[in-house]
Amino acid sequence: MSQTLTANKVQASTTEARWIRRSLIGLALLFMFLFLVLPLAAVFTEALRKGLDAYLEALKEPDAWSAIRLTLIVAAVAVPLNLVFGVAAAWAIAKYEFKGKSLLTTLVDLPFSVSPVVAGLVYVLVFGAHGWFGPWLQANDIKIVFAVPGIILATVFVTFPFIARELIPLMQAQGNEEEQAAIVLGATGWQTFWRVTLPNIKWGLLYGVILCNARAMGEFGAVSVVSGHIRGQTNTMPLHVEILYNEYQSVAAFAVASLLALLALVTLAIKSFIEWRHAQEIQVSANTPPEQPAH
Repeated sequence: MSQTLTANKVQASTTEARWIRRSLIGLALLFMFLFLVLPLAAVFTEALRKGLDAYLEALKEPDAWSAIRLTLIVAAVAVPLNLVFGVAAAWAIAKYEFKGKSLLTTLVDLPFSVSPVVAGLVYVLVFGAHGWFGPWLQANDIKIVFAVPGIILATVFVTFPFIARELIPLMQAQGNEEEQAAIVLGATGWQTFWRVTLPNIKWGLLYGVILCNARAMGEFGAVSVVSGHIRGQTNTMPLHVEILYNEYQSVAAFAVASLLALLALVTLAIKSFIEWRHAQEIQVSANTPPEQPAH
């Protein structure tokens, strides 16, 4: 009885007044409306200002279609590469102890702390015409900078941490017991990964892939440095929006920007669905009674 009274007193002392909760909720909703909902609505409104025909015409324009296609290609290449790199880095950091582990963890986080523009300049320094490998690349007619390979490399760099950073804490929390048990029972390394590790990390992996894909399609800084802004060849959607806006083609610029915003909303919807499925799976697991041992 005394414990119940004590718990009630603690709860009463830590519960805010109703007007404080409503004020905080109202402030959060106002912030979201001003900085998220209103800008998105403005983008779609401006894109459709001259009607649906002008909107579709801006998207079907050859340079716009080239930018859309290049953005999808870059994401389709960068995300699988980051999937492999992210899983390998997370596996090494979470499952093993070795010299240089802290250095590897720091390198994984490096793209978070380095400006994307600096990352682009690094690739220009390494692969540019006057860079370290520039003369050799020119002699062998290989184009990295101001071409699609450079855009892919820059995108891989800025998106590298997303998958690894989703998986590292998840793998560390799960520990090594299940993998060790599978190996003791005779499973190979690949069998252990596919049948034990992958099912345990699938939701975190999907979440990381979604974030990585969203950043890959919207990256501007690093891609801007290495692309060369060649219309119809090396312009991604964000770069094409900048060019159209600088040329005072506002409707066309907002049309392409609205497509980027739409892709972001689709990404958000998929992310919410994955979180819902994960919560449902946890709830089902919690409500499932343990199996009774056979007598």
